[in-house]
Amino acid sequence: MLPLWMASILMLVGVQHRSNALFLPGVPPSPEARSPEALRTEGVNVTRPPGGHFLQVRQAPPSTGTAIDRTGWTVAVDSFQPGSGDAGNAIDGNPNTVWHSAWAPDNAPLPHQITIDMQVEQNVNAIGYQPRQDAGVPGGSNGNIGRHEVYVSTDGVNFGSPVAIGTYSDNANTKYSIFETRPARYVRLVALTEAGNRGPWTSCAELNIYAAPGYTPPPPNKGSWGPTIDFPTIPVAAAVEYESGKVLVWSASAIDDYTAPSGQTYTATYDPGNGDVSSLLVTNTQHDMFCPGISFDFDNRLIVTGGKDAGAVSIFNQGAWAPGPGMQIPRGYQSTTTCSDGRIFAIGGSWSGGLGGKIGEIFDPATNAWSLLPGCPVDPILTNDNEGIFRSDNHAWLFAWKDGSVFQAGPSTAMNWYDTNGGGGQTAAGNRGNDEDSMCGNAIMFDAAAGAILTVGGSPDYGGTAATGNAHLITIDAPNQNPTVTTVANMAFPRIFPNGVVLPDGKVFINGGQAVGAGFTDLNSILTPEMWDPATQTFEQLLANSIPRNYHSVSLLMLDGTVFTGGGGLCGPACIPSNHFDAQIFTPPYLLNSDGSPRARPAILAVSTATVALGGTLGIVTDAAIESVALVRYGSSTHTVNTDQRRLPLDFATTATNTYEFTIPGDAGVALPGPWMIFVLDGQGTPSVAKSIRITP
Repeated sequence: MLPLWMASILMLVGVQHRSNALFLPGVPPSPEARSPEALRTEGVNVTRPPGGHFLQVRQAPPSTGTAIDRTGWTVAVDSFQPGSGDAGNAIDGNPNTVWHSAWAPDNAPLPHQITIDMQVEQNVNAIGYQPRQDAGVPGGSNGNIGRHEVYVSTDGVNFGSPVAIGTYSDNANTKYSIFETRPARYVRLVALTEAGNRGPWTSCAELNIYAAPGYTPPPPNKGSWGPTIDFPTIPVAAAVEYESGKVLVWSASAIDDYTAPSGQTYTATYDPGNGDVSSLLVTNTQHDMFCPGISFDFDNRLIVTGGKDAGAVSIFNQGAWAPGPGMQIPRGYQSTTTCSDGRIFAIGGSWSGGLGGKIGEIFDPATNAWSLLPGCPVDPILTNDNEGIFRSDNHAWLFAWKDGSVFQAGPSTAMNWYDTNGGGGQTAAGNRGNDEDSMCGNAIMFDAAAGAILTVGGSPDYGGTAATGNAHLITIDAPNQNPTVTTVANMAFPRIFPNGVVLPDGKVFINGGQAVGAGFTDLNSILTPEMWDPATQTFEQLLANSIPRNYHSVSLLMLDGTVFTGGGGLCGPACIPSNHFDAQIFTPPYLLNSDGSPRARPAILAVSTATVALGGTLGIVTDAAIESVALVRYGSSTHTVNTDQRRLPLDFATTATNTYEFTIPGDAGVALPGPWMIFVLDGQGTPSVAKSIRITP
């Protein structure tokens, strides 16, 4: 359902964006992309007008890019079918002609590639790939590009690592690979797979290249944006898979449209180890998992509740989906959190399943059933939203705490404690200082040992009202007691729909969002991320990116200490300018030297056990001396909510050279059992790549 204020501006596009770039090696290139001598080139010189006739566009184009005039360009390909699949067809301005790899007399094997020489250097920030447009005839989808890599070069020889990787969806819609601006004369698209696995072919109706208005070399000390990751579906929800570190994302019953009929969910998985993006349509749970609650349980299972199919539950475990028991109250836009006793608490969620009355309920994995908690009313957490109850019980900021308690930090200015024992209970916990209702802001537990929570941003209303840059430090102690609330310095940019990620060093990364809430648009986008430092209680501006991350975007901490951030949009043809089928990797400054090169980092060589009980002891061996140890719980994210993440700094003892021992806190409300990442940091605050451990009750 679209509110009136949104419907009136859905098709407006008028955002000014900064375009900064830093090329940091990410996924290693395919050997074929590095070997110009392996090409069977066909140089084609064509004179054509700028841009192609792009049909069936349902994806956001580059926000600052303009299609470059293709006059005089030359094309080199590894293979083509003479007569009907010539290379020049890819830039001839005619969507009814295609470049096609050879199929007769024999199929040319994958991978295939096309390299464009623009003849002059341009400030490149995207390509537009239009698949063939004859999908309605037999063989009309043959050659649609699936997994791919995009490279740029100034000399046609040194292409380096890819600027974009991923997998395109198998349809005739135009695809964009958007990346941070960099100067280039040559652009190469490498097709690693055929999208439908129909054969070893590659085809292209039109290929455009986009130029940004300008280019300024990025500062080396503000972090860097790595390769763009293209997905076959919009990543509206996401979670990091235990141990593998893969990122599981999903959208809805359609890849780009939440209004499609329900009963299924399009998902995709990104493997940071090799850059592969795979896809899976989940039908066995009969659950459209758009707008759900998400929580990791004690057994590392991902419990996904409600949303578009408001009463349904799906469980992801070890790479497979299975249906779970339905909730007592159907919900969408609710929040859930795993409690200290292993049960999962849910509250709110009037976006779907009816308006109002969304009291608390709880899922018990031991009985595999949900029970209502009549003592946990929803009214105390309601905001005074201009759209009423449809929005006012959405996206609660929930934190599991001691003795089965749950602390609600927002987005209402009123805070509350919930008791999940017996029939439940509720205790008011005062107001969040002088803060307003802060719908679609963020709350991040950056130090669980101290009960310390940072809250940032949001808006009094879900849409149409200016966001705030407010920030508060909340410290909780005993359940049912008012917390300490401290107003800290504001963010540089007011934001609604931002995402917040706690890093191993305790700093909090904030990115994306809008100055005024306008879902399904990229109006008033904030492209400059900020980092909050608990030592100074201030925010530092970091390197801006060029792809907006607003409503329906996600951000998560990765095992290597970087941040995955992506998505936005998902209302089909009604909001094409904000449908973002991609993600990016942000490398924080703690992984870079002063010149921007990768910093040497400590390594964890061994962990004594992958499973440790509350109060238990864990030993590690590193390759060098360390300064600190921190656990960060695996995260899940959708609609600005991530109730899974929390950071737990730990004291440690040195037992031998580069050998350390530490004890897990014994309170399940602090060291919440389930999946955790363990990081060690050196004297400069540089984190290791994490190892995974599971904390058990």
